[in-house]
Amino acid sequence: MVKERKSGKANGWVLLGLSVLLVATMAVSCFFGAVDFTWEEIGDSQIFWQLRLPRVIMGALVGAVLSVCGAAYQSIFRNPLTDPYVLGVSSGASLGAAVAILLGLEAFLWGVGGMALVAALLTVLLIYKIASIGNRMHTTTLLLTGVCLTLLISAVISFLMVLNQEKMDSIIFWTMGSFGSSSWTDVWMLLPVAVVGMGVVLWYSRDLNLLLAGSEAAQSMGCEVEKVKRVLLLFTTLMVAFAVSSCGVIGFVGLIVPHAVRLVSGPDNRRVVPYSMLCGAIFVLLCDTLARTVLRPSELPVGSLTSMVGAPLFIYLLYKNKKSY
Repeated sequence: MVKERKSGKANGWVLLGLSVLLVATMAVSCFFGAVDFTWEEIGDSQIFWQLRLPRVIMGALVGAVLSVCGAAYQSIFRNPLTDPYVLGVSSGASLGAAVAILLGLEAFLWGVGGMALVAALLTVLLIYKIASIGNRMHTTTLLLTGVCLTLLISAVISFLMVLNQEKMDSIIFWTMGSFGSSSWTDVWMLLPVAVVGMGVVLWYSRDLNLLLAGSEAAQSMGCEVEKVKRVLLLFTTLMVAFAVSSCGVIGFVGLIVPHAVRLVSGPDNRRVVPYSMLCGAIFVLLCDTLARTVLRPSELPVGSLTSMVGAPLFIYLLYKNKKSY
């Protein structure tokens, strides 16, 4: 009992520390970019209030969403190398965005984002239908179907770009991810989905621990396995679909952040999920700040930076912990 109390107290201090670090990162991130600000200039700056602040909030939200979904997927599929895009959300969204760009829908509010969202949800629904057997979902079949459909959709996108080379740059830039066009509309679209979705994952964090032992073992310990999987896959899919449709594909966040957190804090999802949420938000904000300052006034796609930073870090973590695999 004393040990549990100490553990809970330590967990509270870690969450507090990460929360303070996130707020500090958001504050610092607001001041850097193509246009820098001072405290005195903030009150009268439309660029700050209408462009920079929603961008920073979107970066934090998307980082938190992708990391939490990655943590959930790694437990559901019992695979530390699973990421939020494994079920075809990113490829479906990319296809929808490519079609929208080719149709010239960029000028319409949420034209590209709306098409990407619909395509992402339809893609995942198709994968669920293929992988479901009655009321049960076979996780291995789900993974394999997602991989195969992702490869097929990637081939279709490449074919469309070859046929429409004048639009190729726009499609490629979207698929690399960016918060450059983030607005308050995007924030209000993603915020309720993110809050509810992350709340659901946190609520089921104990069940995620049981799923790590396998479906049969989890069932014997009182976990309603099929119900938990359906609920979690539904809410994580919605979160990832809304996130990707608003900013494009931002890779490696949902893989590296929960995996790194798990290596440091242990496998208990009651810690992994909230830690991943905060660390993911911080990680994406740092990458986005670099993306808009390294080559200013131009900016890099944030998805390329998350991969450039995340991949070496992930390899290092694997090397340092290779004895545990």
